[in-house]
Parts: sequence; structure tokens; C-alpha cells
Amino acid sequence: MPTISMFYGLIIRMYYFDNQQHNMPHIHVEYQEQHAIIEIPSGRVIAGGLPTNKTKLISAWVEIHHEELMADWKLALNGEPVFKIEPLR
Repeated sequence: MPTISMFYGLIIRMYYFDNQQHNMPHIHVEYQEQHAIIEIPSGRVIAGGLPTNKTKLISAWVEIHHEELMADWKLALNGEPVFKIEPLR
């Protein structure tokens, strides 16, 4: 499971072939001991949870990098390497 970005203690990953449980394009986010699955189109949490301030950061990052995330999603579904995406600064 490749890491596509890291910022403010958040680790964002995208699994290969990961459309069985959640059909919607999504990313996996870890922050300390917490884990959430975030829908790419909307930036909303579809499983798990993060602190509110971290969820807002992820939502903003997803909105900024929507096109890149969707391109990575298509690559990951085909088992191809995904690209790193710029973190929030």
C-alpha cells in the first residue's frame, strides 16, 4: 500500500485493487492511532474517524488535488504504481 502524501502528522495511502469493500474512489488516512477512509469526490469520511481539525485539512487537500487523486485511483485499480501528491504547506 503506497503512501501518496504526508503532512501535519497525516499519512495518506491508496491501496492497489481496493474497490471491493468501498466501490467509491477513496484514500486511507492515518493519524497517530486513528484511521479513516475518505471519499475522493466529496472529501467526506466514509469509515473510521479523525479529529475534526485533521478531517478539515484532508477535505481541503482532497479538493485541491482531486484530479491527481482520481488519476492515482485509476492507476491503483489496475495495480500500477501511483504518484506522490504534494502535501499541504
